[in-house]
Amino acid sequence: MFLGCNGNSDYNDSGESARASEKTVFMTDQIEVFESPQLQEDSKIIKESNLRFETASIENTHQTIVNLLEKHKGFIQRDQTSKNYNTIEKDLTIRIPTDGFQPTLDGIAQDVKAFDRKEISQRDVTEEFIDLEARLKAKRKLETRYLELLKKAKNVKEMLEIEREVAKIREEIEAKQGRLKYLQNKVSLSTINVSFYETVAFEKAQSQTYFSRVIKALKGGFTGIGEFIIGILYLWPFILIGVIFFIYIRKKVWNTK
Repeated sequence: MFLGCNGNSDYNDSGESARASEKTVFMTDQIEVFESPQLQEDSKIIKESNLRFETASIENTHQTIVNLLEKHKGFIQRDQTSKNYNTIEKDLTIRIPTDGFQPTLDGIAQDVKAFDRKEISQRDVTEEFIDLEARLKAKRKLETRYLELLKKAKNVKEMLEIEREVAKIREEIEAKQGRLKYLQNKVSLSTINVSFYETVAFEKAQSQTYFSRVIKALKGGFTGIGEFIIGILYLWPFILIGVIFFIYIRKKVWNTK
């Protein structure tokens, strides 16, 4: 350890003690990591599903899903609608508490004749969860050891070296905390990606497309006018010079006459 370079024998003893403490921390980390899977812990399961199907009414299906989410305390994280020449499709990303995952799937499937795609997955992250918690605990112990050494530092160099190590440990702690938070979010809130589409008559789809094009053209026209005015404002110095030059020439012509 870098603190052992000091010539003072008392300090060397404390350095040896610190090294032993640090080794103890790492050994504890190893023991906890390997023994922790034997502990009686609740399983941490990430549940996800991907669904795609055709519906007779895209509005009714959307409302059915909204009602299911209200019942099971879920929410829509993403809502996207797209239109083709003869189809209207909606893509939703749903987050639902894990106990409402299966009831929500059953509610969606109730009025579906056939799925184009139906995928359901369950990923057990219990081992990773326990491993992260154990390593996080070990890192916090190691941080405490370094902070104790910081109080005993003899000079600025030692203080800076210890502070660098503490900064590294804290960075690792934050990374593990972030990963734990991510896993906890995925476990507590299951994800359902559902896409459903309605086949519409060509005339209806075409009229909707035409209407959207008209709206887009009107917006583009107003935008074009605004850009034109802004462009003119950028040219005001040249316009001013041109006006002054025109007045000067005109006066000169009149004086000649």
